Amino acid sequence: MIRFIIRCAIAASALAATVALFYNGYWGWGICMILLLVVFGFTFFRDERMILALNAMRSGDTDKAKLQINKITAPQFLPKKQHAYVLFLQAVLGTQDLGLAKSEELLRKAISMGLRTNQDKAVARMHLSGICAQTGRKKEALTLLGEAKKLDDNGMMKDQINQMKKQMQVAPSKNQMRMAQMVKGRQKSPRR
Repeated sequence: MIRFIIRCAIAASALAATVALFYNGYWGWGICMILLLVVFGFTFFRDERMILALNAMRSGDTDKAKLQINKITAPQFLPKKQHAYVLFLQAVLGTQDLGLAKSEELLRKAISMGLRTNQDKAVARMHLSGICAQTGRKKEALTLLGEAKKLDDNGMMKDQINQMKKQMQVAPSKNQMRMAQMVKGRQKSPRR
């Protein structure tokens, strides 16, 4: 929030300086200030930490991406699409730390808020499918994988989707897991 207030103050002062430059007849400097204002105004619509995190993800440096995402303290003040990407990256990068339930909640919220590209939507559904498979909801996991396959326009995730489908065919269903737990029953302690 403090960063946003500072950003607003700098933008207002830069706008006042631009008007003053034009008023006093310094047209060249006024045009330079307009270009600077355009670049600075771009940061109102794109958070710099978000850009750094997505760039780190594309280069494969997940630790750096996680560090940048965790530095965003108030994503609710970002535009809706960027808020969705913050939730998406928090869920994908922090599955181990957050746990499956919290990660699933963040992914569902990010999908409902709307991700920009079909590739990102497919990745989100594929991760959600993996979480559903781990929690024993095989049918929901397969439908999410089907949706991810439809959204994957370029076929970049085809191998990963097929591999997940094969793993789900081998994995036990929720009913089978419940039966295995019932058969084991309570372990008796040996007599002394």
